[in-house]
Amino acid sequence: MTGTGLAALAAAGVVLLVIGVVVGRLTARRGGERDLDLGTPVERATFHTLHTASLAAPPLRAGLTEDTARKAARRLRSLLGTEALCLTDRETVLAWDGPAADHHRPRVMEPVAEMLESGRSMSVRTDCDELECPLRWAVIAPLTGEEGVLGALVAYGSRESAVLVRATTEVARWVSVQLELAELDRSRTRLIEAEIRALRAQISPHFIFNSLAAIASFVRTDPERARELLLEFADFTRYSFRRHGDFTNLADELRSIEQYLALAGARFGDRLKVTLQVAPEVLPVTLPFLCLQPLVENAVKHGLEDSRNECRVTIAAQDAGAEAMVTIEDDGVGMDPAVLRAILAGERPATSGIGLSNVDERLRQVYGDDYGLVIETGVGAGMKITMRFPKYRSGVHSSTGRRSSG
Repeated sequence: MTGTGLAALAAAGVVLLVIGVVVGRLTARRGGERDLDLGTPVERATFHTLHTASLAAPPLRAGLTEDTARKAARRLRSLLGTEALCLTDRETVLAWDGPAADHHRPRVMEPVAEMLESGRSMSVRTDCDELECPLRWAVIAPLTGEEGVLGALVAYGSRESAVLVRATTEVARWVSVQLELAELDRSRTRLIEAEIRALRAQISPHFIFNSLAAIASFVRTDPERARELLLEFADFTRYSFRRHGDFTNLADELRSIEQYLALAGARFGDRLKVTLQVAPEVLPVTLPFLCLQPLVENAVKHGLEDSRNECRVTIAAQDAGAEAMVTIEDDGVGMDPAVLRAILAGERPATSGIGLSNVDERLRQVYGDDYGLVIETGVGAGMKITMRFPKYRSGVHSSTGRRSSG
């Protein structure tokens, strides 16, 4: 689902919540209040609803667990104004907020199981034997996700109430929207991890073998250079196969590229010409992990492995106001634009294009369609790739810096 779809989904959930709860509160007003000006009370009820919902949403966006349910239950109970409230999954009570937990909590899963079978909200009498207990009726509403009914929201009242049934159902729908967003977040994370694994797979045994062979060739003739290259190789592989963080910063990504080019230079010698032009002020900019390195690898491959000529690779990073602009250009064999379009559209599988399609898709997922790769190429004309990275973007941050082993 696109970012626009997620926003629409969240907005729809908030609208449902506000309509259900505010209408419920207004319906519950006594007839004597009908002559009053309802403007200010409606505004206050709406504000209170939105504010309370905003406090309950963050834990729910992490999924339905004991911890998140416990953090959200008090806010949801305040939202509904009920005597007690509990959240369950399909098997057990995750959280309870309110009185009478000692004798109601152990019994709640029996009516919840009945609701799970039908998938519909239901109102039941608690049949509590405690004379002083205020929990006489319970409204049980389903919490749903992509895989069906995930659990239940149970709201308790002192009497049967159609208003409570409606309000509980609407709040449960809003909670379900948050849980669905949590599932989408997890799906996105799994997709990004799979794409990074694909890029790591592109660092082939062929490259590793050639790098080690190049290092070995200097062991006797130039031991100091062999040692330096071995350290570069160790740091390059450590960075490429790290296991934490979807994002990095431009400085770390460029450092990894320098290590790759040092290893490639040991193999190809003077045939590889590299120019780096980097504005220092853009080095802290955050960007998706492994989004530059595979493009440089493609440039070297097409410029040297697919040709016997020299290859010049130019990497530039410039400050462009609110953005950092990075270009990677080579004078290698280039590519037919029609073939390139097919690769980016996923219509033509090609091991040489996995870096291009992978990086293009990840940039669009993180920043939007306006931030995909801009590629200029032609057969025999080399290739120039331009990327833009917003300097500040919500949810995009580098979790940790990388330490060099050099």
